[in-house]
Amino acid sequence: MTGFDDAEIDAHTLRVVKAIADLGSITAAAEALGYSQPAISQHVKRLEARLGVPLLERVGRGVRLTAAGRILARHAPAVTTALDAAAGEIAELRGLRAGRVRLVAFPSASPTVIPLLLADLAARHPGVEVTYVEAEPPEAVAAVRESRADIAFTFSYPGDRDDPHRSSASGLAVRTVGHDDLVAVLPEDHPAADSGVIDLATLSDSAWIAGCPRCRGHLLEVCGRAGFVPRIAVETDNFVAVEGLVARGIGVATLPRMAVTSFPQLPGIAIRSLPAGEVRSLHIVTAHRADRVPAVRAALIALESAIRTSLEGPEDLGTLGAAEPPERRGPRT
Repeated sequence: MTGFDDAEIDAHTLRVVKAIADLGSITAAAEALGYSQPAISQHVKRLEARLGVPLLERVGRGVRLTAAGRILARHAPAVTTALDAAAGEIAELRGLRAGRVRLVAFPSASPTVIPLLLADLAARHPGVEVTYVEAEPPEAVAAVRESRADIAFTFSYPGDRDDPHRSSASGLAVRTVGHDDLVAVLPEDHPAADSGVIDLATLSDSAWIAGCPRCRGHLLEVCGRAGFVPRIAVETDNFVAVEGLVARGIGVATLPRMAVTSFPQLPGIAIRSLPAGEVRSLHIVTAHRADRVPAVRAALIALESAIRTSLEGPEDLGTLGAAEPPERRGPRT
């Protein structure tokens, strides 16, 4: 009688079941894995015959995993990561001539950290293929947890009650690798623009430009500590648009310094420091022991180097702090 004792459950099988679980259909899983839909269907049927239990059940026009299918999907990330690590270590003996890394990071990292990382890897390890997708921290952490990404570069704010690096990152490796200080972005003729460090209470009567949901939540928190509720005139998660709106006198804003320094500053705005401690923390999230995969380890080394360069901080990422308060400056090239 066929049972689990003699069933063959290989890495490809686990990836197929996990893809169906993540994407919700055999057709989507086949497309993601580069196979035809009939090929995936036949693979699942052969596996069900070997195991002696169904893995999928029909629900309307779609399918969903049975209890056995969910068990395989749950174990898939740990098993495939371990196998990738073993294959990677063997590849390392051949000089890291091949490998694939799936990276996800927040938008303001795209023009700053990510180009440095990709250039470094292309120069040092041209055989390593990197795919990159933008995502805010909750989605990025979920991508690693669900084995859709190998590395997530994320951020968090102090006191964030919905910090995705806590319970939702359970079972993952999370390292804090730096701190990106926040700055005030004001019209250059704003009365507070003459200050070296901005007391947010002096901006209580101003209209505000709010950013991404997490940034907006932090804005409400810091303004609340300063004794007022900000009057939000515009909301946009495009930090270039934020500067454009401020330059036109629509309102004031706070932005991470990484975002501000990622492109030439527009005329008509002033960048001023906020009180010490107004920072966001930067994190790298991976599966546990993912750094044993040589391609992933090479990408992590390149990522940490790119973070140091972008923040213009010391070699020790754990002690990175805020840069010196910026002076009034014109457009940069």
